[in-house]
Amino acid sequence: MGKTIAIVNQKGGVGKTTTAVNLVAALGSKGYKTLLVDIDPQGNTTSGLGVNKRNISKSSYDLLTGNARAQEVIISTEFKNVSVIPSSINLAGAEIELVDIKNREARLKNALALVKNDFDFIFLDCPPSLGLITLNALCCTDTFFVPIQCEYYALEGLSQLMSTVRQVKKLYNEYIDLEGILLTMYDGRLNLTQQVVEEVKKFFPKKVYSTVIPRNVRLSEAPSFGQPVIYYDKSSRGSEAYMNLADEFLKLNKK
Repeated sequence: MGKTIAIVNQKGGVGKTTTAVNLVAALGSKGYKTLLVDIDPQGNTTSGLGVNKRNISKSSYDLLTGNARAQEVIISTEFKNVSVIPSSINLAGAEIELVDIKNREARLKNALALVKNDFDFIFLDCPPSLGLITLNALCCTDTFFVPIQCEYYALEGLSQLMSTVRQVKKLYNEYIDLEGILLTMYDGRLNLTQQVVEEVKKFFPKKVYSTVIPRNVRLSEAPSFGQPVIYYDKSSRGSEAYMNLADEFLKLNKK
């Protein structure tokens, strides 16, 4: 059975989507069958994997509202072993539509249960909020993965996320666990970066990846070409970082 990992942080601009697209592509290139579920209404993960949002007939919105089964929504991408359930702008209204639905927090869990055996890893790219869509992700996931930007406000809001997870663990998903914390936009020349690293490691001992993601022009350029960085520029620092992260992730998962 495949493992489900939610990539989550309610703070925007921390590298969630960049990590989702590039980690999945790196794992796929190493022979692991991966599915990336885009549940962010912005749909940046969808376009980052080269999928034209205008050509999508069904999306994660249809999955959450019960209008489609997972098998009908999954799209195979041009990248090795990488499939995606795309997002659409309709998802922005899903929070309101789900409010009055029974077992609304379990919609995603029930929908993905039918395809869990078809993949080695299923990643969920969550929106930058702790609303009903993110709650759905936390209720159906085995672990959650937190990218943190190496900046002053890095830990702000993280306590709120951990508090939400504790509630989810208590009420809906007793098995949820922290997969790991990834430091993004890393610049080792800055004292502030070192301070952030020390703080994060103090709060989360043994859960911080030794791999860090540097600030890298190629990483920023790749999405506009609809490609993960390992396909856009294999020799870039960003590409090397995500390949290293994939190795570390697999080692920790004993793969």
